[in-house]
Amino acid sequence: MHCIVTGAAGFIGSSLCERLLADGHRVTGIDCFTDYYPRPIKERNLASFRAHPAFRLVEADLSRDPLAAAVEGGEYVFHLAAMAGLTRSFTDFDNYNRHNLTATHRLLEAVKGQSSLKKFVYASTSSVYGKYASGDETLPTRPSSPYGITKYASEQLCRVYLNEYDVPTVVLRYFSVYGPRQRPEMGYVLFINAILQGRPITLTGDGLQVRGNTYIDDCVEATIRAGYDARPGETYNLGGGEMTTIIEVIRRMERLIGKPALIERHPPRPGDQLATGADVSKFYRHLGWKPSTSLEDGLARQIAWQRSLLEG
Repeated sequence: MHCIVTGAAGFIGSSLCERLLADGHRVTGIDCFTDYYPRPIKERNLASFRAHPAFRLVEADLSRDPLAAAVEGGEYVFHLAAMAGLTRSFTDFDNYNRHNLTATHRLLEAVKGQSSLKKFVYASTSSVYGKYASGDETLPTRPSSPYGITKYASEQLCRVYLNEYDVPTVVLRYFSVYGPRQRPEMGYVLFINAILQGRPITLTGDGLQVRGNTYIDDCVEATIRAGYDARPGETYNLGGGEMTTIIEVIRRMERLIGKPALIERHPPRPGDQLATGADVSKFYRHLGWKPSTSLEDGLARQIAWQRSLLEG
């Protein structure tokens, strides 16, 4: 099968490409290498499969460049490309609007009417629920950041293109994905590196923010299953099920690393979520998926990955 993965050089996108190739599929990866974080990190994400004979990388900006040739013949589209990050979206809204909403619209336009298309999976976020995002898909959608607004608006575009043009869209709302290749500005990467190197951790807020942590392998498995088996028009929460506070995560990191954390406390960030935790009952009922990686095991794997990078 021919799979299109946007955001192919990113954390989740590269992990998804690697798994699809291992499963024997042909993959076209699309990425525009925004400067949100350094390109060499994204190139490192691609390194293990870039030369794979069934992989093609298209460097293109979904919001501006021609897309017809890149998506031609695609059977499964996994749209993971986005400008991420809640706080920055308050001061850089034009870029968030362009890379999230405009890009999604142009991609939907490019694939509508394409006879080969079997599924269009849109990777959304728990941020569409706002500050309190614990529960199932019936939670009110009240984004607390411009980022969350652009992602929710993109969900609505998927709904419109399903209803008006029969584009077989499915929406997945990711909850706090972590693991090897996690973006360098994300909390767990920063916490682990700080403990390993004996530097202070910058902790925003009181540390009692709750997160439902989703290990990357579980996220990839669920994303693929949704692509193959989900009914068009469905929206699913995708989370790890094991909820804990940020301060407890740091304590677990200390135990796994064997070193104490030095913590510097700072005020809360604008738009930050206070509680996230996915009820994945619907996903299990419909598709038989539930997370299988414990937080302890997932953190241990991420720590081993980051330690290997620091040791070079």
